[in-house]
Amino acid sequence: MKKPWALPIGRRLGRVVLAAVMVLPLAAFTSAERLFAPSSELWPRWEQHDPASAAVIDFTAWDAFLKAHVQVGDDGVHRLDYGNLAADERDTLAQIVADFAAVPISTYGRREQFAYWVNLYNVVTVKLIADHHPVESIRDIDISPGLFASGPWDKDLVTVEGEALTLNDIEHRILRPIWNDPRIHYAVNCASIGCPNLAVDAFTGADLEEQLEAAARSYINDPRGVTVANGEVTVSKIYDWFFEDFGESVSLLLQHLKRYAEPSLAAQLEDIGTINGTAYDWSLNNTGTAAGG
Repeated sequence: MKKPWALPIGRRLGRVVLAAVMVLPLAAFTSAERLFAPSSELWPRWEQHDPASAAVIDFTAWDAFLKAHVQVGDDGVHRLDYGNLAADERDTLAQIVADFAAVPISTYGRREQFAYWVNLYNVVTVKLIADHHPVESIRDIDISPGLFASGPWDKDLVTVEGEALTLNDIEHRILRPIWNDPRIHYAVNCASIGCPNLAVDAFTGADLEEQLEAAARSYINDPRGVTVANGEVTVSKIYDWFFEDFGESVSLLLQHLKRYAEPSLAAQLEDIGTINGTAYDWSLNNTGTAAGG
C-alpha cells in the first residue's frame, strides 16, 4: 500500500550522511546538519491501540538471538559478527522479522507496542546488515529510493498490518511522535559504533521502564555519549540531530544528561553551561571493529 505522505527531501536522509568519525564545534549548539535530520511527524494510522489489552508479545526468539550473537567488548561497545552468521542463523533472523510482521500490533496496549517497535527496528537493522555484508558502515547500503536519498533508511523493509514500512517510518513516524520519549534514541540501534548499544536483551512491555533507564545511563556515561575534557563538553551528534527531543535548549539537555550521569560525570557537568562540540562514529558495530574506526 502506498503511503499517503512523503517526507521532504531534506528529511529523508536517515541519521544524516556524515564522515565516519567527526568532532565539530557548535555555536550555541546549532548546526546545519540538524536541518537534515528526520523530523518527528506522526503517521496517525499507528495511534490505534487497546488500552485495556493485557496481551503480551512473544519476543523470546529475538531475545535468544541477541544473547547468542551480541558480544560485549572491553570498551563497552556491543558488537555482532554479521559476516559469520551461518545460513540457519540468517534464516532465523528472517523468521523473526516475519513473525513480528504478522503481529496485529494495533490490538495491543501502549507499553507492549513501544517494545514491539523498538525490537522490530533493531531486528530489521541487523537483518539489513547481514544481508548486505560486507560493508564498513550502514551508510554504504545505499538502497533508499529517490535521486537525493542516501543509505537504507527510506527503503521499505517490512510490512505490518498491510503497510510497507521503512526504518525512518518506525523511528520518526511512529516511535518519536506517539511516545515523545527521548529515551527512544537509546533503544533503537543503527548498527554503528557511535550509536547506543544494541541491547543483549529484547525489550519487553513488562520491563520497558527499567530497560530504557538502563540504556540512557549506559550511553550517557560512555565516551560515545558524553565526554568532558579541560572543562569542555563533547556530546554525541544524536543530541544535535534530535535536539527537539531533549528540550530544545542547552540547559534542558544538560539537565537530561546530569539526570543519568554517574557521580563523577555529574560533578564535571555541574558548573558547565554550554556544549562545545559533537562527535559520532559511523563505523559498523561489527566484531573486531575498534571504536574510533
